[in-house]
Amino acid sequence: MKRILVIDDDHDITALLKRFLTKHGYETETAYSGAEGDKLMDSFKPDLIMLDYRLDDMDGSVFLGKIKDKNPNLPVIIITGYSDLRTAIKMVRMGAFDYITKPLIPDEILLNIAQALDEKSSAQQKTTKTSKGGFKYLFSESPQSKNLQQQIALVAPTQYAVIIYGESGAGKEGVARMIHEQSERRNGPFVAMDCGAISRELAGSELFGHEKGSFTGAVNQKVGHFEMADKGTLFLDEVGNLPYEVQTLLLRVLQEKVLRRIGNNKEQAVDARIIVASNERLIEAVHKKKFRDDLYHRLNEFQIDVLPLRKRPEDIMFFASTFLQEICQELNKKLNGFEPAVEEVFLSYPWPGNIRELKNVIKRSALLSSRDVLDLKSLPFEILNHSKISFDLNETGRIEPSFSGYDHDMNQMSSPAPQYEFAGPQLKKAAIEAEGEMIRAVLGRCNFNRSKAAQILGIDRKTLYNKMKQLKLTERINSD
Repeated sequence: MKRILVIDDDHDITALLKRFLTKHGYETETAYSGAEGDKLMDSFKPDLIMLDYRLDDMDGSVFLGKIKDKNPNLPVIIITGYSDLRTAIKMVRMGAFDYITKPLIPDEILLNIAQALDEKSSAQQKTTKTSKGGFKYLFSESPQSKNLQQQIALVAPTQYAVIIYGESGAGKEGVARMIHEQSERRNGPFVAMDCGAISRELAGSELFGHEKGSFTGAVNQKVGHFEMADKGTLFLDEVGNLPYEVQTLLLRVLQEKVLRRIGNNKEQAVDARIIVASNERLIEAVHKKKFRDDLYHRLNEFQIDVLPLRKRPEDIMFFASTFLQEICQELNKKLNGFEPAVEEVFLSYPWPGNIRELKNVIKRSALLSSRDVLDLKSLPFEILNHSKISFDLNETGRIEPSFSGYDHDMNQMSSPAPQYEFAGPQLKKAAIEAEGEMIRAVLGRCNFNRSKAAQILGIDRKTLYNKMKQLKLTERINSD
């Protein structure tokens, strides 16, 4: 049975999540503070953590760093409100698996948990299993995509070290895997290490391994990533985050092709091709004295630039369509593409999280869509709110708020749905729309039981009733 630790200072939410997750076969523990959650991590040993961004005693991003220091492969799902979305996205870039917004939607929670646990299992296997081929990286017919293919085909058969530059989520690891798959080392292991998710104190141990008792906390012998990648390929993501002293050891291993585990004086031969990635130019880090110039020149035998998604708009709908097909298979659901307005949104949105963000948007929207196409109302709030396109969705020229997948409940309401004008990122109107969307969705889910809806929304019944009057929803009130 998989173990889930829920950390949230809202006792009602933690109680609801514990009952819900236990009912669906997960062993669940709860904590109401960062300090309590930190202790439970050691004793409960969870397979996944659900973490509220706003804790009373600790900032969510700080606690995420603590989690990643202890266990870099432990998946973390952030629980957040609409007002924290930008921070939640930032935390995903820091290593969180994904985020879910309040009010919590049961199907979305289960899907995120299942995918996070699957990815954790795959990540553990990747570091120990030999790659036997079959990895597929997506290439479209765009000039940028063809140029990238040509560069991979050119460098893959060599033994060159490669630096891959690109923004977070742009697909740098995918490119590194393609180089490995097309090289003579394809039957050897491909081992990936995220240097940005590991504390400075543990970076040397993770890379080179250590012996039992070599330092405080070294309770067992550990094989490092370099040793695991022997006869294969080692991929170091965000290599610029390695401490200076670890950079020195890395340079020696690359030059001498021997390594020593921490706490061991015995040298052992190692033969691993190295590919590194960075979202900033390493030569700039050299000028700032943050990266060794000799290590930079040792790594800089070949460079590949992976363009951000906003600079290759021809690829956006290609990726979106491919992801939609994959996710529909996972959900056993049929969606016949995208309505035209969705394509306009996708092509106008800058995709700061690149391919990773696009896939997550498709994943959530496919789950929530109630039509036979992925429609505008299923898109996340932050995507719609950012768009500067004025949509003509009905005869009035106005857009109705998204109901987060509960249209089948909302269609039964006797009063008409409120409508809000939408013509770009107008914060006040967007806030009204988002609040109405959440209230309608939760009420529909609770069959208009005010007590239960108020509890989920985190407001009192009187406040909820007043808001329902403003939204003209009082005609469907059930007796509590």
